[in-house]
Amino acid sequence: DKAYGTTELRQYITAESGTYTIPPKENAKNKWDCDYYVYCERHLIENFFNLLKNYRRIATRYDKLAHVFLSAVYVASICILPRVCLKTSFLGIIFVKTN
Repeated sequence: DKAYGTTELRQYITAESGTYTIPPKENAKNKWDCDYYVYCERHLIENFFNLLKNYRRIATRYDKLAHVFLSAVYVASICILPRVCLKTSFLGIIFVKTN
C-alpha cells in the first residue's frame, strides 16, 4: 500500500534483510523502484483474502482448533475457486469458438 512507503519503514525492512514492494506516491519527491508485476500478484492475494472474509465462519473465527479452521478455509476456497476462474480471461480464451 502506498501509505506505508515512508523512508523509515523502507529502511527498517532493508535493515532486517527484507524486500518491499511498495509503489511510491504520486507526490513523492524521491521515487524508488517498484516491481509492479509482484505488486499485481500481491493485489490478487489480497482480493482472495477479501473473498474468504465473506464467509462468516472464517471472518469471526468460530472454530477454536487450528485444523478445523484450516478445513473451513479449504472448503471456502473450493467454493470461491470456480467463481474466480470463470471470471478470468484465460478460461474465456479456451472456450471461445473460432469459426
